[in-house]
Amino acid sequence: MKFLDQVKIFIASGNGGNGCVSFRREKYIEYGGPNGGDGGRGGNVVLEAVNNLNTLIDFRYSQHFRAQHGTGGKGSDMTGSKGEDLFIKVPVGTEVLAEDKETVIVDMIEEGQKFVIANGGDGGRGNTRFKTATNQAPRKAETGWPGEEIWVWLRLKLIADIGLVGKPNAGKSTFLSVVTQARPKIANYPFTTIHPNLGVAQLAGQEFILADIPGLIEGAHAGVGLGDQFLRHVERCKALLHLIDGTEEDVVETYKIIRHELENYGHDIINKEEIIAINKLDSMDDEDVKNKKKILEKYTGKKVHVISAVAKQNVDDLLYVLADLVKKDNIVEEEVGAWQP
Repeated sequence: MKFLDQVKIFIASGNGGNGCVSFRREKYIEYGGPNGGDGGRGGNVVLEAVNNLNTLIDFRYSQHFRAQHGTGGKGSDMTGSKGEDLFIKVPVGTEVLAEDKETVIVDMIEEGQKFVIANGGDGGRGNTRFKTATNQAPRKAETGWPGEEIWVWLRLKLIADIGLVGKPNAGKSTFLSVVTQARPKIANYPFTTIHPNLGVAQLAGQEFILADIPGLIEGAHAGVGLGDQFLRHVERCKALLHLIDGTEEDVVETYKIIRHELENYGHDIINKEEIIAINKLDSMDDEDVKNKKKILEKYTGKKVHVISAVAKQNVDDLLYVLADLVKKDNIVEEEVGAWQP
C-alpha cells in the first residue's frame, strides 16, 4: 500500500427536495383543499475517524463526494424521503483544513469521532403550509434548499508514542524493524525511507507505537533533501528518540544539525522529551564509544545510550527506557483527564 498523507477533496451535501402543489380530490367532497407535502431534507456529509487506516491513499482515486438529495413531497400530505447521509472514513489523526490550507476545521484525533462537514439542504414546503384564512387554495410551494459545497484539505498526522528522528542512514528503519513487526525499506544509501512508517513494540506486556520518518539533513526546513514535510507525523508523539550514527566523525555537530532543523520547523517539537542514542556500536571500538558518549553527554546534559540496532546490542535496555516514559506519560494523561474542577 502506498503512503499518502495530504490530499484535496470536494464535498457536497444533498439538496432538499421540492415541496408539492396538490389538492385533495375525493368524491362527495366539494372543497378538498391543499394537501401538498414538504420535500425531504438532503443528506449530510459526515467525517468519521477509524483506526484501521493509516494512509489517505484511497482519496487519490476518489476525490469527489456527494450525499444523496432529498426527494420531493407528494400529495396526501406525504413528505419526501430524506437523503441518506454520506460517511467518509479517515485515519485517526487526520486534520481537516479549509481551502486556504491554514484554517483548521476539525482535528480527528479519536477513534469513532464524527464531524458533520456539510449539512444537507432543507426540503421545500408544500402548498399545505401556505393555506390561510384568506387563501384557502394556495398554488405555491417552495423549491428545496441547496446543500453545501466545499473543497477541503485532508492532512494526516500519524499518532505514535515515540517518534524516531535523525540524519539519513542513522539506523532508524533498522531499529524499527528490529523492535517491531514493521518492515521498512533498508539500504546502505541515504533516503531509503521516503515516507513515514509505523510499528508497534511489545515489551513486558506493554505496547507502544513508534513512527519512523525520512531522515533530516542540514537545510531541511528550507526544502533541502526531502525537507521537513514529514515532521508533522511526530508532532503528536509523547517523546522523540534521536538516533545518531556512531560512525560520524563529529557526533555533537550531527546532533546540533537535527536540533536546529526541529527548532526551525516549530510546532513545539523542540520542547518534546528527548531520548538520545548513538547507534552502530558494532562498527565502533571501545575507545571511540567512550569518547563520543562522553562528549555528547557533556554537550546535551542528558544520558546517552549506545546501541547497535542491527546486532541487537543494548536495544532492550533502550526499549525499557522508552516503555517507562510512555507509561509515565499515560498515567499523567489519565490523572489530568480524571481531574474535575
